[in-house]
Amino acid sequence: MQGITLCSIKTSAYPVCRYFNRTVVSLVKPAQSLGAVSESCIWKTNSFLKLFRKRLCISAVAHQDADNLTEKEKRLLSNLYTGLISGQRACLAEAITLVESTHIRKREMAQVLLQRVLSHHREQETLNSGEPLAFRVGLSGPPGAGKSTFIEFFGKTLTDEGHKVAVLAVDPSSSTSGGSLLGDKTRMTELSRDMNAYIRPSPTRGTLGGVTRTTNEAIVLCEGSGYNIILVETVGVGQSEFAVADMVDMFVLLLPPAGGDELQGIKRGIVEMADLVAITKADGDLLIPARKIQTEYVSALKLLRKRSRTWNPQVMRISAKTGEGIQDLWKKMLEFQNSMLTSGELITKRRSQQRVWMWNLIQENVLLHFRNHPAVKHQIPILEERVRTGTLSPGLAADMLLNAFSKSS
Repeated sequence: MQGITLCSIKTSAYPVCRYFNRTVVSLVKPAQSLGAVSESCIWKTNSFLKLFRKRLCISAVAHQDADNLTEKEKRLLSNLYTGLISGQRACLAEAITLVESTHIRKREMAQVLLQRVLSHHREQETLNSGEPLAFRVGLSGPPGAGKSTFIEFFGKTLTDEGHKVAVLAVDPSSSTSGGSLLGDKTRMTELSRDMNAYIRPSPTRGTLGGVTRTTNEAIVLCEGSGYNIILVETVGVGQSEFAVADMVDMFVLLLPPAGGDELQGIKRGIVEMADLVAITKADGDLLIPARKIQTEYVSALKLLRKRSRTWNPQVMRISAKTGEGIQDLWKKMLEFQNSMLTSGELITKRRSQQRVWMWNLIQENVLLHFRNHPAVKHQIPILEERVRTGTLSPGLAADMLLNAFSKSS
């Protein structure tokens, strides 16, 4: 714990002391027995010490990282953090841009900012009895399913009820040019003008799973800025495109009425991850096909293994054009959230997700380190050419690169 300044200890201790004072005051009530008060006091004191130690440790790590920054960078991060937690959208946008940067120095700054936001977020959750402050919802579906249209109508419905909604829309990047259209925001004209909504389009840059590698960190920043509903719209183009399920509380699959038959519903791996299936465009001439596909998917879901002890996936019909079924869909989402909170599955799920994303980032950074390592960097194009011409098998080439890397490490 060396190097922890008095300022960092005060910063760590202040919100924890507020928590301690609040819990101790709750003991000053008519007591059933002296023993009950004693046990309760011991438990609350232990909780206080545990929370204090955890916060002090986090503060020490953040303080150590901040020591590597210049005064100008520290001022920038301080202004970003202050604006972010006060709900300024410009600061939130700049913070997400910082997190998305691939520049080494900016990534270091982003981690310091994230640690401060996480610490603030944890304080707020503690004051909220340990329950999550925001509801994270992942939305996926094939192109043409009406995801953007649904999000605009649904988002406006939520903001009208007093919620703050953040939409993280992920667009696929071209494998040829590397560019991305980022057109989701232009299709949500009404929602983008709403002061209680924030829309952030981001390119995948070739990342598998339909999300960017920093989507999880952008969610944390949005929650730190006071948004209590986070909608993550992903690229739904294949069976493996459900990485979003590892970063949200609820995964909603949007399907058009022509989404395939019952057998197709079983065959798609993405359906297994869905907590709720919504058949879109259920109006006009498509109402009858929508009813038919709803019945078929209800049958298909019965054949899949349950992912939750307390929740059975539902299939609903909605129409963003007429608004039919949108309120019922929101009620089902709240029912899911309450069910998962009561059973404790939501907290367990979030903790597991953090572990998954830690290893995902490790794998990505290890591969980057491997490709740039001096022992293999110059051999890679030579061996790639030999594999391409067929003079060397891919497996042998991989072994040669790995051996060169391990010998030099």
